[in-house]
Amino acid sequence: MDKIKEMAEREYGIPPCVYELVSQTEAELGDVFEKADKITEYNQMKVIRAMQKNKLAIEHFAGSTGYGYDDGGRDVLEGIYAEVFRCEDALVRPQIISGTHALTVALFGNLRPGDHMLSAVGAPYDTLEGVIGAKKSIKGSLYDWGIQYSEAETDPRGRPDTEKIMRAITPRTRLVEIQRSKGYALRPSLSVVDIEKIIKTIKKTRPDIICMVDNCYGEFTDFSEPSETGADIVVGSLIKNPGGGLAPVGGYIVGKKEYVENAAYRLTVPGMGKEVGPTLGVLRSMTQGLYQAPQAVNGSLKTAALAAGVFEKLGFDTEPMSHGERNDIVQCIYLKNSENLISFCQGIQMGAAVDSFAIPYPAPMPGYDCDIIMAAGAFIQGSSIELSADAPLREPYAVFLQGGLNYAHGKIGLMKALANMYENKRIII
Repeated sequence: MDKIKEMAEREYGIPPCVYELVSQTEAELGDVFEKADKITEYNQMKVIRAMQKNKLAIEHFAGSTGYGYDDGGRDVLEGIYAEVFRCEDALVRPQIISGTHALTVALFGNLRPGDHMLSAVGAPYDTLEGVIGAKKSIKGSLYDWGIQYSEAETDPRGRPDTEKIMRAITPRTRLVEIQRSKGYALRPSLSVVDIEKIIKTIKKTRPDIICMVDNCYGEFTDFSEPSETGADIVVGSLIKNPGGGLAPVGGYIVGKKEYVENAAYRLTVPGMGKEVGPTLGVLRSMTQGLYQAPQAVNGSLKTAALAAGVFEKLGFDTEPMSHGERNDIVQCIYLKNSENLISFCQGIQMGAAVDSFAIPYPAPMPGYDCDIIMAAGAFIQGSSIELSADAPLREPYAVFLQGGLNYAHGKIGLMKALANMYENKRIII
């Protein structure tokens, strides 16, 4: 008997029909997995070479306290990020607590009262709306500081519309924000080529505008990053892709030196910027996480493709499709109703290594306009590179699956989700 199948059935309660469905789908994804492996190998080479060029040594993991003056490990790590992202400078700090925080630091560092900010692909991720403050009154928001904001809507297919973007630019436009991942929007995530096209169109007539990319969920999913194709500043979180599941906290801001320096002044103190900021003993985890990141992203990409393939066979719509272009680690599955969605998320939780006994239910969450359900059994709280699934409880009841530090765990989690739906008569196999 297949030992894996036996273990899955005996220890995880996976029905044979679920196991066979997943195995059949897996066998049909050879070309997709091969492409993911090539991207991973390339990015692994890129990361290791960056560490070699910056002469990473064991003493760089010591860290600092207090003011954080003369933290050599911190400076080396930022040099590594600048090399990996092929840009002039980098700010990589444990004081940045999330992707939204990294975006906030970059925005407040580079915008001034009277400036105009434009979102190039419609509304941004829900939590950034509070930072912007244009749709609801939030103390300390950009809008509260006199910074104007508008959005360029996507075309009917959810793709960037460069004509609308150019029409939305005003004489006061200082910064255009480009969100690579879909967030909770029902649109395709952007490729590096999509982002490059937007930036080139803007720079052709307004080279003074700062083009900032929210790169969350997109790192190491392609052979290049947005900073290699014209972005002035690129922002992300270390508890997503580049932290590799090992960084306990942190974010990064990379790009042109001037804009990174402006962000550093906002994060710490004007006039001191990158010169201060203790690393508090997390440098080893942050650096080793970056080393591990291409492999973690590989597991996430394969898990996402497998999930798409299985649910396509079951008659559900997916974005992207199993053999489609994949520009981030997020897999959207349209589950048709709230019962399917809840059953799926509860099954993902059952497959977690941490908190597998917990049962997620929809509930209000700060920064969102409806109840949210989140399945996340993670070693690092909120770590989206670890296997997780979340969704707003609203039509069309789309769940957003992401992560899986390794493919084997991603597969187990997916089988538990399918088993839970099967046992609750939410799917027929």
